[in-house]
Amino acid sequence: MNATRFDALAAIPSIHLARQEAYILSTAVGLAIYVVFKRYEPVHVHHHFWLLLAPPLLLFTLVLHQHFPLSPIRGVLVACAMHWGTIIAAMLLYRASPWHPLARYPGPFVYRLSKLALAWTTSDGKQWLHVNALHDRYGDIVRIGAFTSLADRPNEVSLRNASAIVPVLGPNGLPKGPHWAGRNMTDSAQQLVSLVDVREHARRRRPWARAFSGPALRGYEEIMRRRVRQLVELLARHAAEDRVADVGKCVGSFTYDFMSDMAFGGGSEQMRDGDKDSIWAIMEQGLAVSQVMGHCPWLGIYLGYVPMAAALMKALLDYGEERALIRINSGSLSKDLFHYLNNEDGMEKSQPPLAQVAIDGALAIVAGSDTTSCVMTNIFFLLLTHPDVYARLQAEVDAAFPRGEDAMDAAKHADMPYLNAVINETMRLFPPLPSGSQRATTRETGGCMAGEHYIPPETTVNVSFYAMHVDPRNFAPRPAEFWPERWLVAAGQASPPSAEEAEEEGGGKFVHNAAAFLPFSYGPANCVGKALGMQELRAVLALVLQRLRLRPAEGWDGPDAYRARMREWLIVTKPPLPVRVEVRPGKF
Repeated sequence: MNATRFDALAAIPSIHLARQEAYILSTAVGLAIYVVFKRYEPVHVHHHFWLLLAPPLLLFTLVLHQHFPLSPIRGVLVACAMHWGTIIAAMLLYRASPWHPLARYPGPFVYRLSKLALAWTTSDGKQWLHVNALHDRYGDIVRIGAFTSLADRPNEVSLRNASAIVPVLGPNGLPKGPHWAGRNMTDSAQQLVSLVDVREHARRRRPWARAFSGPALRGYEEIMRRRVRQLVELLARHAAEDRVADVGKCVGSFTYDFMSDMAFGGGSEQMRDGDKDSIWAIMEQGLAVSQVMGHCPWLGIYLGYVPMAAALMKALLDYGEERALIRINSGSLSKDLFHYLNNEDGMEKSQPPLAQVAIDGALAIVAGSDTTSCVMTNIFFLLLTHPDVYARLQAEVDAAFPRGEDAMDAAKHADMPYLNAVINETMRLFPPLPSGSQRATTRETGGCMAGEHYIPPETTVNVSFYAMHVDPRNFAPRPAEFWPERWLVAAGQASPPSAEEAEEEGGGKFVHNAAAFLPFSYGPANCVGKALGMQELRAVLALVLQRLRLRPAEGWDGPDAYRARMREWLIVTKPPLPVRVEVRPGKF
């Protein structure tokens, strides 16, 4: 019977070894392949075939079939199981061993073995809170994962110490980490935020810097004014029709329309027509998948070959390319972002490929609209749940912009300390990217000192922005509470709490470490559009508060439910925020 089963293999020359010798050979081959993964970390799928499938097939054909009284298919499966089992066992033993370069750093034991553990734990969208709890338990450096590959890089740590910001994120800091390969479901992601090569990133960022320069921002002012007025009119219609307004949806439509104007010269009218193309649903679902796959780059790359799995990410990229083609064919009367990305200003030596311009244009719309709308929604949430702050900000807006004054005058916004304090305090508690920005040491960069901690070569490093923002060593008192006045105290525009007040508010002296405030990241890869984002936030707040009054809608389930519904899918999502809108008498 055995001869019948293996007739197909009879004509193939075999290496005759005893069963024990065959097992030793199979184990040795598995260990050798493990060393290849450990040394080179190949990510291309065709490399995986030659390393993970070809060796067990060859071993079974030449050696192992002599010792398995099985059908060829079952025999091959056993050979693959032996090969993969050897590699995985070696990987797990080394990661858990005291010889691992990160063995000295604390963290949950299961996180040493695979990033799958963190991916599973944070699949509820609460990663920033979970990582902060780990820092509270283990300290300023926590070992939070081993990337789900068969390589044995030292893997990933999270940092909370402000002294790590400059070495990791600064001008001479570290290149981007590997999570973008999983988030984009491809090993060849090329949008600006995913570029690992520091010099290529600097080259690609040049047109972005021109697009967000002072003169360019002044060119966008009239577009912004028109869209902000449209947002206020949209909210006012809810008041006229006695309807509840979802602030998150309204500001999301505003930011998307504005970023479409600013990036591609138009093409979106969500405030007028609603989200008829379900763009927000596609973005939020795509970002949710992207967040999980960022923990598992290999899995993300493989899923990129599965049409159904990659459909959401493909839809976003296709949308960007479609908008780029429309913009090329129709042209534009204004200098929009595409004007700079497509080298229409003639400042670059060569014309960039269309695919690059399309993917960066789509990035601008997604990143610019999503982050700004989330911050804006959170500002309104905090104002509605802190009536004293609302009243004080209302008074400042009324003093700066009496009836008939232009509330969108950017020159006055800089002289409104409480307006800027409210915005900053919101971004401190709810940073757009709460889990931070991933970087990585490499063989080329070598290890580095991040504060008092040594980061070995080939280690992924994550600086947790939220953990930094609520650390009482950086902001006190009330580090986890909304208290805009801290920014006035820091600027010398208000007195610090007395000893008695500080004791009532948690004890300790006043602390304000502005260097640990990272809402837009830090260094050469920080948010290039931060000036535009701040301009949007100030203009919307000033005009809304000048002309309207908002109050929570009847039946709203309150601040605890709002916070509970927050999810971090790369950025923090916007929970429903139902409000009743009133037009202020004589203000419209």
